[in-house]
Amino acid sequence: MNTVHTGKLFSRGMSAVLVAQFFSALADNALLFAAIAMLKSMQAPDWQMPLLQEFFAIAFILLAPFVGPFADSQPKGRVMLVANTMKFIGAVAMLFGLHPLLAYNLVGIGAAAYSPAKYGILSELVGADKLVKANSLMEGSTIVAILLGAVLGGMLADHSVTAALAGVALCYLVAGLANLLIPHLPAAHPLATFSPLALLRDFRVALVALVRNPDARFSMLGTSVFWGSGSTLRFLLVAWVPVALAITDNGTAANLSGVVAIGIALGAAAAARFVNLETINRALPAGILIGLLIPVFAHATSLPVAVVLLVLIGASGGFYVVPLNALLQERGHESVGAGHAIAVQNVFENFAMIVMVGLYTLMVKVGMSVITSASLFGLVVFLSIGTLAWLRVRNAVPGK
Repeated sequence: MNTVHTGKLFSRGMSAVLVAQFFSALADNALLFAAIAMLKSMQAPDWQMPLLQEFFAIAFILLAPFVGPFADSQPKGRVMLVANTMKFIGAVAMLFGLHPLLAYNLVGIGAAAYSPAKYGILSELVGADKLVKANSLMEGSTIVAILLGAVLGGMLADHSVTAALAGVALCYLVAGLANLLIPHLPAAHPLATFSPLALLRDFRVALVALVRNPDARFSMLGTSVFWGSGSTLRFLLVAWVPVALAITDNGTAANLSGVVAIGIALGAAAAARFVNLETINRALPAGILIGLLIPVFAHATSLPVAVVLLVLIGASGGFYVVPLNALLQERGHESVGAGHAIAVQNVFENFAMIVMVGLYTLMVKVGMSVITSASLFGLVVFLSIGTLAWLRVRNAVPGK
């Protein structure tokens, strides 16, 4: 396995990856709220807003057999540059009038290629002993970007959607420049051919290998529930704010998404301190707590209470998901390649997003109240993560 471990957590390569991830994630999150504002300005029906996530996520599923091998067969810094370029094209296309759903799909294509590279590169830059810490730094960079991106995206969109989209495009350019500073790493798993049939077979082999591995299977299912719930929560906030708080601007829902991000950053930091690959089960109670807190939040009627509950939801999520990501990267790096593993994980996660956001979209179309839909949604999260935790503990090998 080709790696360039330096023994340092803050190497030049790691710093460049974190900067690139920060600006790329900032743009991703600002773009979402700019796209929502554009749909509102077009007087699009409410159910089209959660469809943004569906158009974004479908790219991850359709391209999964190809982006994982691509990420592992090329220097990952170059892959990240190509992916950010695609995101830039999507943002500019929206700026020049392409329908937000179609433009967001283009950004999704870039994000699908970006994901296995940005996470897969971590196991090439640091050793297994620092992988949870590296993931914590990556999540921390992402969370700060989500916070600023949501706040800036909502604020700019309230004043000018055009200005918001121009800012997004600029951030993608900065991320691309940071990609150029990533060291030229050797390909982790060079492929002899890029024929679609060969790549589909390769993806099937990786998928089967990971599903058969108990740790990898647990990680993929666990993170899928988390990201599916996180994506749905964003759109729930957009609908919940005017109902529960009687506030109708774009900025408040965006700011509350940022509040969740603060909580995730706190949880990720705690995970880096208290959890490693050998003590991964410590993260399970935090995941279960997410499902219990969401229905409580749904019935909040004041902004301060909502903020506290969203911080707690985010902190539980960060403590839960960071160790699970590290576990999958290490198991994937040992077997099929981290890029392949992340691509397979993306299929699971984005399928969960499509199902959970689709369920919420259906609730909106049939006229269910946002309070009721949020409560039912929390119950689904609680049962899903609770079942995974129970199976994990039940199947644990004594003394392991």
